[in-house]
Amino acid sequence: MHSPNNAFSSIRRRWLTLLGLAPLTQACSPLRLINATVPSHTHTQVRDLPYGSAERQRADVYRPVQTATGAPIAVFFYGGSWSSGSRTDYRFVGEALASRGIVTVVADYRLSPDVRYPVFLEDCARAVRWAGTQANAFGASRDRLFIVGHSAGAYNAAMLALDPRWLGRDPVAGWAGLAGPYDFLPIGIPEVQTAFNWPGTPADSQPLHHAMALAAPKRRALLLAARHDTLVNPQRNTVALAKALRDHGTQVDSALLDRVSHTTLIGALAPPLRGLAPVLDRLSSFLLAPTS
Repeated sequence: MHSPNNAFSSIRRRWLTLLGLAPLTQACSPLRLINATVPSHTHTQVRDLPYGSAERQRADVYRPVQTATGAPIAVFFYGGSWSSGSRTDYRFVGEALASRGIVTVVADYRLSPDVRYPVFLEDCARAVRWAGTQANAFGASRDRLFIVGHSAGAYNAAMLALDPRWLGRDPVAGWAGLAGPYDFLPIGIPEVQTAFNWPGTPADSQPLHHAMALAAPKRRALLLAARHDTLVNPQRNTVALAKALRDHGTQVDSALLDRVSHTTLIGALAPPLRGLAPVLDRLSSFLLAPTS
């Protein structure tokens, strides 16, 4: 739910120190610095593909260098309190997964205050359906389609996976949420209040509401969070959602990770920070596992 440029300042300080780049100008954005570490030999990238007609209905696709037919395909949604963010900031995510053999779609979606709930979910659902139709052309399998998100993007992924209004029971192999807010009523953050029309926010806007419903699709899930996340409470959100899903028969792999925060959890996908926590190993193993 965070604002990414502010939240990644700790990442910038850490890896600048490690790499001896502290003298770089402070005007450089943290995410630009993170992306500067991304190698180019691990993937190929196709930019600015439309999945709809709106300006922000665009996606970038990252493909493994060694493309094999039938690879998994993951659609990634970033955080930013549903009011900020850009797919170009998350090249490090696309590279990380593509380097492990996973075709990765990093998608923009329309943001508040230009739109309100549920329009951003409608965009995300459209992006996932589009990725499914393009899977074969990208060297991936439609039957191995996953949804992945961080923070507000993890909320988007959870809602698409759990609420049949968005994707119905279309074949989605599973979904992964990193540091997601899944139960956040009442809303106290001003930009989130705007995005969700608070106080008129319906109870069924919450992923936990759907996880507790017998009608929720039983798509397997991976839920990761920082043990000491101070922005999105991991007990109320990740732990509670994992329990609800298991109680209703969904296969869930979940963990609270040490040595990372709300923001460095996703930052750990970038080359300089992968030693902080096994986020890439956990996520790629989940996406590469055989589907039933």
